[in-house]
Amino acid sequence: MSARNLYSVAPSAARLTDSLRDIGYDFPTAVADVVDNSVAAGANRVEIDIVFDGFDSWVMIADDGEGMSANGLLEALRYGSRRDYGRGDLGRYGLGLKTASLSQCRSLTVVSRRRAATARTVSRMIDLDLIAEVDDWVVAEPANDERVVKARETVADTGGTVVLWRGLDRVLPERKPEGGWARRRLEALAGRTADHLGTVFHRFLEGEVGDGLVITVNGEKVQPWNPFAPDEPSREVLPPLRFEVTVGEATGTVSLQRYVLPSRDQFSSQAEFERLSGPLNWNRQQGLYVYRAQRLVQWGGWNGMRGIDEHTKLARAALDFDTDLDVVFNINVAKIRVAMPPQLRQLLERPVHELCMRADDAYRKNSRGASEGAEVASEQLAALSRSEASGATPPMPVVGLALRAAAMRAGEYAALQRIGERLRAEAPDVAAALGFRD
Repeated sequence: MSARNLYSVAPSAARLTDSLRDIGYDFPTAVADVVDNSVAAGANRVEIDIVFDGFDSWVMIADDGEGMSANGLLEALRYGSRRDYGRGDLGRYGLGLKTASLSQCRSLTVVSRRRAATARTVSRMIDLDLIAEVDDWVVAEPANDERVVKARETVADTGGTVVLWRGLDRVLPERKPEGGWARRRLEALAGRTADHLGTVFHRFLEGEVGDGLVITVNGEKVQPWNPFAPDEPSREVLPPLRFEVTVGEATGTVSLQRYVLPSRDQFSSQAEFERLSGPLNWNRQQGLYVYRAQRLVQWGGWNGMRGIDEHTKLARAALDFDTDLDVVFNINVAKIRVAMPPQLRQLLERPVHELCMRADDAYRKNSRGASEGAEVASEQLAALSRSEASGATPPMPVVGLALRAAAMRAGEYAALQRIGERLRAEAPDVAAALGFRD
């Protein structure tokens, strides 16, 4: 290298930390990014408290993982941490803890203790108001107030890490943060966060990955949401596929597992059908579910390979890759978006088309069955009318068929199914006589 003058131009800490708050997180995805660190630290339990207290509202995320030393904690609070990330590590850029937390709050405090008996509890804080005041990349030792004392007590015996968010300026309204609307908003965010965590970490919560993970939000255990309906006997599973992908110096394996979910009438219950519709509902939940190191990072849609179609709404597929292909998928900092590499897109087009054809066929068979059933029931309805005209009492099965025909014509067949479920529970003899069978 030829000799030349070099100049160090450090960025303004106040300006840059403020800009990094808009990197793309919402509240649930920010919490999930912190939980990634807990999973990477070997935690078996993560407890999340989202507590309304007006202007002093706070969020605490506590785990029983490995914990950190004083030096390790300082490094974790460095923007662009120098730590190395191994294969399968949920972290990537060394930004997640800071950018995720400070996208929602102005004060981030971390209290940690390693599991070793000789370890000591350490606590450090990033405060945006302090950084704005001194315009430097500073980390402070927090005051030993009520929240910090509680955090230290949490990790005192078993070790682990507690992340504390305060100054929730991006969560609570700027005006009247103590009002009823603010309280309801925080309660709603707690519910959305539980649903989001149940989705993105469902493999960990189900015990498919690791030693079993338990996550609680405000004391309530998070339930996993598996998009592929593993407990439904009528689900169709297509043969798995694996692809070798090489882009530049990055080489790795991508796996594809395809599913055709049951139609409404083939689900074990109406409630389960509604639950599996997912947060986006059936049409927009169809498509690829992309997993990075077993953690769901993107779901729904076909990544530009085809459009959303009512006839393929039962088609869902799991696409898995590991962290050695991060650069190929261009995973973003918030871990909520991937870019499909062109090479892989070409490999996926045929199996995705096959999956959609199978889903379309399942959808149309069900539609044809319902249509044929309606025609038969319509004939029985006509027979019922003739029986009434002659003064004869129609048999109960004919009455049941007539009810189904009328419900289909009125577009209320789902409501009739729910009525049938209730009848089977409360008056099974009547349900059987009307033909409402399981």
